[in-house]
Amino acid sequence: MYPEKITLDSLMAMPLPPIIVYAIPVMLGLVVVEWLIGLHENRELYEKKDFFSSAAIGIGNLVSTALSKVVMFAFILWLYNLTPLRIPPTWWSYALCWVVLDFCSYWAHRLAHEKRFWWATHVTHHSSPNYNFAVSFRLSWVQQLKIVFFMPVALLGFHPVVFYICNQFAVLYQFWLHTELIRKMPRWFEYVFVTPSHHRVHHGSNPQYIDKNYGAFFIIWDRMFGTYEPEVEQAIYGITKPVDSHNPVTLVFHEYVDIYHDLKTARSLRDVNQILWGPPGSYERPTPDFKAAKHTHDV
Repeated sequence: MYPEKITLDSLMAMPLPPIIVYAIPVMLGLVVVEWLIGLHENRELYEKKDFFSSAAIGIGNLVSTALSKVVMFAFILWLYNLTPLRIPPTWWSYALCWVVLDFCSYWAHRLAHEKRFWWATHVTHHSSPNYNFAVSFRLSWVQQLKIVFFMPVALLGFHPVVFYICNQFAVLYQFWLHTELIRKMPRWFEYVFVTPSHHRVHHGSNPQYIDKNYGAFFIIWDRMFGTYEPEVEQAIYGITKPVDSHNPVTLVFHEYVDIYHDLKTARSLRDVNQILWGPPGSYERPTPDFKAAKHTHDV
């Protein structure tokens, strides 16, 4: 018998705990603690303008997530009702969902670095030259587009509520990774799970650190797929072409503006494909001399 479907109204009526909202006071408290430790140790862990940019971007992300909540629920529910598979919402299904979700997260994160269209939804998170708990708030206001990478979770038959809860805890786990204060965890922990040491590498713009350590919870995916890099030298944080602004709107949308200007210079569909789906920085705009020569030839 085909499994019973769930309606959007019934799903939205379920008492879904806003776990991230409940965690906000704790996260803000840890930000204060980290800042105070930095003052005590005479370390500049926070820069005023940079912090307020991170805070503003974080608030904007909460608003955009709330506004798109119904659409994302509807999409996941449509996929769940589409598949004949069903995994009952029991304790083990949460553990299994966590693993599948983390595997999808690895590939979503990796493609967000390798394909420029997706990089535009993620570059905001890497734009700070600092590294502290507040950097975890820098989540793009359009990153909800990456819900498409988590289609396998719904199609495998995990209940939408299980998906929702696992996803919130997965986001919360990544908060503690953004700090300089925690250096190394026990070796066994470092081998299996993502730690601040691994994630500092990921945020580094050092040549050997770029596009490494994509894992969100398990670092084993990076070990399996050849993207693991241990922390050796101090990471230089930020992106290779820094954005000279603390305006949160600029920090969220600057890559889209650059893509727009690049598209205006495209000479072919191949150029368009390179601009949107090539690696970030791989497209070179034609020089004025080239345009002039082309125009003369056309005449």
